[in-house]
Amino acid sequence: MKVLKSKKTLIDYVERQREMGKKIGFAPTMGALHEGHLSLYKAAKKENDEVISSIFVNPTQFNNPDDFQKYPKTLEKDLELLEKAGVDAVYVPNIEEMYPDGLNSKKYDFDDLENEMEGKYRPGHFDGVGTIVEELFRQVQPHNAYFGEKDYQQLAIIKKMVEKSKLPVKIHGVPTLREEDGLAMSSRNVRLTETQRKEATIIYETLVKAKEWFKVLSVEEIKLRVLEIFRNSNFELEYFVIANEETLKEASAIDEDKEYRAFIVAYADDVRLIDNMHLG
Repeated sequence: MKVLKSKKTLIDYVERQREMGKKIGFAPTMGALHEGHLSLYKAAKKENDEVISSIFVNPTQFNNPDDFQKYPKTLEKDLELLEKAGVDAVYVPNIEEMYPDGLNSKKYDFDDLENEMEGKYRPGHFDGVGTIVEELFRQVQPHNAYFGEKDYQQLAIIKKMVEKSKLPVKIHGVPTLREEDGLAMSSRNVRLTETQRKEATIIYETLVKAKEWFKVLSVEEIKLRVLEIFRNSNFELEYFVIANEETLKEASAIDEDKEYRAFIVAYADDVRLIDNMHLG
């Protein structure tokens, strides 16, 4: 596996692959890899000749500087996992390589997708995501790119960015990979205490209940029940939203012609956990 540390070495490498007529699959990460990330490369290997990863902890998408500082950095372990997963090359740029003009995000219009849910709680977050993903796409020039559905809003926003920027890359969503007890795999899970880790199943269990309730209860009744579950737990609910899958607008009533998804964010002390589930 090639480890590419500069934009020049990356672009030279990509050009060689393209000259050989290879189809390139790509999945960017912020490191601290787990099986959920590796499932992206598994999907990429099925549809591409060359699979490229990147590891870059992007400062402009963190609203909380402490969160950025605490984000786990496990480069050596990450590189081992990527090699075992059959990744052909990994791009590991520094901040200067990605932000030569200083740490500024571009301003995007994602047709209002950016103002829902995460956008309300993390202003500017999606400008940071869009900036770095667009730059990586321009450097890596993939034919296909893979993102996990755990960050469903991010997936929708990247699809919108590609559409509006007219970038020649196809975006693929990969289903959320879960631990045996249902908790969505996340780099942040390692920051949970043993007790918090056991209790964190409340997030998945709540989504499963919401999926059942969705068949028989109103949106308002489901929300009240979810609030009650968290009121009696050690987790602080930041938000629970049932939203239209396409527009991400919060639903107040259900239209049978539309698809819906439940989104949930909760805190265990200062560890923020995020998940979602298709409802129907």
